[in-house]
Amino acid sequence: MKTDTIFYLIFQQFPELFFELIGFSGIDTEAYNFASVELKQKAFRIDAVYEPAINSQELPVFFVEVQFQKDSSFYRRFFAEIFLYLQQNESVNYWKAVVIYPTRTIETDDIVPYELLLSCPQVQRVYLDELAVENSLSLAIIRLIVDREETAVERGKELIARSRQEVEDPALSENLLELIETILLYKLSNLSREELRTMLGLDEFKQTRLYQDIKLEGLEEGERRAKLEAIPRLLALGLTTEQVAQALQLSMEQVQQAVQFQSE
Repeated sequence: MKTDTIFYLIFQQFPELFFELIGFSGIDTEAYNFASVELKQKAFRIDAVYEPAINSQELPVFFVEVQFQKDSSFYRRFFAEIFLYLQQNESVNYWKAVVIYPTRTIETDDIVPYELLLSCPQVQRVYLDELAVENSLSLAIIRLIVDREETAVERGKELIARSRQEVEDPALSENLLELIETILLYKLSNLSREELRTMLGLDEFKQTRLYQDIKLEGLEEGERRAKLEAIPRLLALGLTTEQVAQALQLSMEQVQQAVQFQSE
């Protein structure tokens, strides 16, 4: 299973899932930008870095590594990457390191040089097979990554049903449904997408009025966002706000609000 791809998707599109995973469920995800950071010198790369979206010395930077294979020198590399990052970014005061393991058995025995760091709250190790998922849909979806293949489809059905019942935002519910499908598709690589959808009952669901409404709402939101992003480019070409509003089929108020937002 290509866990790097799955976790990159989660880190990039579902930051709220990551922050809930480490016990920061109340954090404002809009305050952070996600990146996979390559550091100069030996081409070190950190799987995921959540950097404050604004220049703030009070918000911590989160360094995240997903470790699904045993690596005897993992901590030596990981902490070297972190401290190299801190050297190259002198404005960073607070940071937290997170390592995500499928199970404790993947841990390396080479921990003596880093025992102090590993025992402090600044470094957190997460073992997916030990997650308590009963009261959290987000954690249950992440736990699906390491669930046994024999029970994965049934677990997927349960999670899909929960997402429809518990998530009020239709667009988010649809995104979570697609994430569950993607995880299972990577996990059960012997199945085609069509076979998996049939097993999960997704084909029937996608014919319902609920799904069509969700899909339409998502498309409309994407179209609206694309129009708003096009406004500054059209204005830069010399068009007036009236011409931009007419070209994009927006109201003058929407165009003016977008211009004001861009200038703030």
